[in-house]
Amino acid sequence: MINPRIHNKHFPVFMQAIKETHFQFKSQTGFYRGKVRDVYYFGDTMAMVATDRISAFDVVLPKAIPDKGRVLNQIAARNLEATKTLVPNWVIQTPDPNVTIGFKCEPFAVEMVVRGYLAGHAAREYKAGKRTLCGVSLPEGLKENDKLPAPIITPTTKATVGHDEDISREEILSRGIVSEQDYKQLEDYTYKLYKKGTEMAAARGLILVDTKYEFGKHNGTIYLIDEVHTPDSSRYFYKEGYEDRQKKGEPQKQLSKEFVRQWLIENGFQGKDGQKVPEMKDEIVRSISERYQELYQQMTGETLAPVNYETLAERIEKSIVNYIN
Repeated sequence: MINPRIHNKHFPVFMQAIKETHFQFKSQTGFYRGKVRDVYYFGDTMAMVATDRISAFDVVLPKAIPDKGRVLNQIAARNLEATKTLVPNWVIQTPDPNVTIGFKCEPFAVEMVVRGYLAGHAAREYKAGKRTLCGVSLPEGLKENDKLPAPIITPTTKATVGHDEDISREEILSRGIVSEQDYKQLEDYTYKLYKKGTEMAAARGLILVDTKYEFGKHNGTIYLIDEVHTPDSSRYFYKEGYEDRQKKGEPQKQLSKEFVRQWLIENGFQGKDGQKVPEMKDEIVRSISERYQELYQQMTGETLAPVNYETLAERIEKSIVNYIN
């Protein structure tokens, strides 16, 4: 029998998605539901459950995507482990494909977006005639997806509701959102992480185009929090054929969540007021799920392991109980 706490009626038993969880733990001190994660607090630690909810344009879409949560959580776990000698991170352990246990950090109210190429939001702004992004000047003559002279940091505000917004370094400091000392540390960590992420991507035949990092403080120490270098937080191009496609003015072959955004744009939705999310038929949900499985294989070199969808909730709950005990 499917556990009603995670049942998604839109899918048969072999393709259930974890839309949300409703666990109650004896020593639980709090709970928070983010766009795509359910977080259970236990004093100064927390258990983050990567659900299968999916967001785009800062909007949570109406249907969850089977396997998405464990794909991203497992990729993030690998990348956090690979970068922990460069930057301390929040992770204590990853006891389950969908669960990460870590320190409860006080997050900074900005996301550190770093870009090595003119793509996505930056390309759209550039095409609209802007030559300054988040206080950073961009040279003339760039084409979409061109490599930038050097990586740039284009921070955004971290909105709890609604859209994140571009913000400059100067504005962050003048408004006292982050202290100058802390912000310098965030910048240093951001560049180090991006350099490491670029090297890791190259080893998989990929180009790390842009990505975002989130940081928080725990007992006075700055930690990297949330996920890192996943297809949801990052944009990747395939390295093979990149130069040729640029010369011909062709779109780059991407490995990211951009395919979801493109589907939404094609169906008249970009998260703007008055726009309605297009109907997510089972076919599109299934195709997105299959795409996430492909992303996992490309980024890890492994095939996503099969799971028993009937026992997802019990498995996740047990992993957290075992940690508590």
